[in-house]
Amino acid sequence: MTDSAPKAPEPTSLPAETRAAVLDPPEQSVPQPSPSVAQLWMHRISVFLFVLISAVAGVLLIILPWTPEWTDNYLLLNFPGLRPVIANGFFRGICSGLGLLDIWIGFWEALHYHEQP
Repeated sequence: MTDSAPKAPEPTSLPAETRAAVLDPPEQSVPQPSPSVAQLWMHRISVFLFVLISAVAGVLLIILPWTPEWTDNYLLLNFPGLRPVIANGFFRGICSGLGLLDIWIGFWEALHYHEQP
């Protein structure tokens, strides 16, 4: 029994330099100029402020949902139907979880900070 179905053409192999050019880094890397002292300090300050704001917002989001001020505030007077949703324990837990996530992101950023040589 002969196979009369046409065979698919054999894939042609590309030269090694063509296949590897997309995945390999360039052979000669251009040296990047080192940042100035002002740029270095601005980067340090911005990382510090990010960590500080993340930590403060995270602590507020952890503690504030469990205080009476969470449901008894001026902002909810115009939206009385929203008070039961805000007072729900599940919603309070979600807000506290976001606070923990916020603290984790801030400290992760602080721990993984490195200066370019």
